[in-house]
Amino acid sequence: LDTVLAANMILNMDLSTFLLLPVHLLVWLYSVVSFLPWYFLTGAQEKKALAKRMKAKSIKGQAEGPYRSLDHFDSLARVDFPGKDTLDKLFDHAVQRFGKAQCLGTRTVLSEENETQPSGKVFKKVLILGDYKWVTYEELDIEVNLFGSGLAAVGQQPKNTIAIFCETRAEWMITAQSCFRRNFPLVTFYATLGEDAVAFGLNECEVTHLVTSVVLLETKLKSILPQIPKLRHIIYVDNKSISTAGYPETVQIHSMQYIKELGAKPENCEQIVRPIPSDLAVIMYTSGSTGRPKGVIIIHSNLISGMTGQCERIPDLGPKDTYIAYLPLAHVLELTAEISCVTYGCKIGYSSPQTLSDQSTKIKKGSKGDCSELRPTLMAAVPEIMDRINKNVMSKVQEMNCVQRTLFKLAYDYKLEQIKQGYDAPLCNLLFKKVRALLGGNVRMMLSGGAPLSPATQRFMNICFCCPVGQGYGLTETCGAGTITEVADYSTGRVGAPLICCEVKLRDWVEGGYTKLDKPHPRGEILIGGPNVALGYYRNESSNSGDFFLDENGQRWFCTGDVGEMHPDGCLQIVDRKKDLVKLQAGEYVSLGKVESALKNCALIDNICAYANSDQNYVISFVVPNQKKLTALANQKSIKGTWEEICTHPFMEVEVLREIKEVATSIKLQRFEIPVKVHLSPEPWTPETGLVTDAFKLKRKELKNHYLHDIERMYGRK
Repeated sequence: LDTVLAANMILNMDLSTFLLLPVHLLVWLYSVVSFLPWYFLTGAQEKKALAKRMKAKSIKGQAEGPYRSLDHFDSLARVDFPGKDTLDKLFDHAVQRFGKAQCLGTRTVLSEENETQPSGKVFKKVLILGDYKWVTYEELDIEVNLFGSGLAAVGQQPKNTIAIFCETRAEWMITAQSCFRRNFPLVTFYATLGEDAVAFGLNECEVTHLVTSVVLLETKLKSILPQIPKLRHIIYVDNKSISTAGYPETVQIHSMQYIKELGAKPENCEQIVRPIPSDLAVIMYTSGSTGRPKGVIIIHSNLISGMTGQCERIPDLGPKDTYIAYLPLAHVLELTAEISCVTYGCKIGYSSPQTLSDQSTKIKKGSKGDCSELRPTLMAAVPEIMDRINKNVMSKVQEMNCVQRTLFKLAYDYKLEQIKQGYDAPLCNLLFKKVRALLGGNVRMMLSGGAPLSPATQRFMNICFCCPVGQGYGLTETCGAGTITEVADYSTGRVGAPLICCEVKLRDWVEGGYTKLDKPHPRGEILIGGPNVALGYYRNESSNSGDFFLDENGQRWFCTGDVGEMHPDGCLQIVDRKKDLVKLQAGEYVSLGKVESALKNCALIDNICAYANSDQNYVISFVVPNQKKLTALANQKSIKGTWEEICTHPFMEVEVLREIKEVATSIKLQRFEIPVKVHLSPEPWTPETGLVTDAFKLKRKELKNHYLHDIERMYGRK
């Protein structure tokens, strides 16, 4: 009977499955033969024990906390290196330890060309990028000294603010280290921040000196300079000359090279005024998802303690590591990551989202992207970028022939099962070599922050890039520090235990239905306390009184507005956001963030914003569709036209809604949470459009204003 059944099974198999039988047999044999030696030789048992261990617990034994890491339970960590309690001391320490080692690297643009797209739009693409050119720690120290002396020579005073409005590049870090050394508090702005927001921040901080790039000077700053009466000096970082025609006479414009030449003159080598831990280091303007930007007041000791906590979660951080820097340096995640890398002797290679990989928009086909050239070992990314990588790779998989696709799925599913159990699949890793090559093939750890990372995307990165993804949770107001998952933790959907520099507690939010008595785990608004918590918002007492407070022990706390759930092992999971909660007409509460996170799993969707009016009884949505998938669907339905015409075709809205409902039903969203109507946007949402922040968080107010006509249409008013 068994023989007959087996014969019937073989007869019913398609050819590809039949051909893969030897592969299945080989994998099974490999697992049997190699598992025990691998298990004991790689320390798998110890790693699994680390993953399962208790990581944090309540210091008072109460469900709401405060929860503190068991690795530093008796007190909160404030410094990583004894006595190095300011940012300038950390840098001096790094120069002494790693003087002749490479520190900052930049690729030179050898040539450019314009490329016209089928739509007629012209994009400037980099034709050829050169090799990375490196500055050593000792050379960087000299640059920092010269630039700091030059700034002092043109009137910059200790404890007076100086602003930087510039893209991520080596000159940004040179400026920052120069300011930290001479106690010039640094005011930071995202390069994509709007002109009005930049003018507001510069005036609020009464800035007299500003460091920027030629592009930002000519495209954004020039028009608003008359609105900034106290600004006297602008320093541009590019190695070129520009015309000063059309600029206010009250403003002097200098090149960075000129300022360094000033700093080299003997008469300008005056005594340096060094900071103390309580001195102001940075006023960091957040792009914010609502309203005017807020300047977060961060002192030296805040950043030092925050980085102490972060670095403890990155095993073996040191001179063997290479970090690729492309996220905005005006974001606390990138700033603390780069300062930490410098502190530990890592190399930092600069990049941009447009030149990151061989397939990036500004890399000419056939040329090497920055990852291929640099081969980084460490990388930070926001979930939006990881989601894009996931969808692009899976789209390529669908284009493979049947056998290749089946092999990929076999390896993917096998490794997925191994990872879920806390193991690895070294043989399968060979099949993912080409995928790993997208990021240089050498990444040993990725850090995700800025927004929740979906479990599916986290697993994809674990499997295809063969490295752990440390998902972190923190805010500008906590210097980016809060929680980070440990490398050994193979769970998904969580952001890890509190770092050794801070503690976390939960506060009941009864209106939202979250309390410390919830089962199976306590839930509530997340509060973060510790020496990493900033002093507040610059000249914004109303927000300070509501968002920051001191406890009975004098410790500062920040009320995040995020809702968390604390697991028994002391790890946190983000489950909601207070500001994302909308009450519908019938009384149901809808978490817009929860809906968006769930529906991003829809193959037709690249990005989505859920929206609801309290005087309506249903949710609507704006969607940036996946161009490749939607175009293929349009071709199947014989719908022709430009990309814009496809997106505005009523039938395509119906199809996207149908898939949204299928996905929503499969993941058990409530009926009232599922969008009833949809608008398809042909233009992606980028920081440049002003519809998302630099961390790709949705700007709900701007999105509402942008799609006001469509909101009225979908709610039946037009």
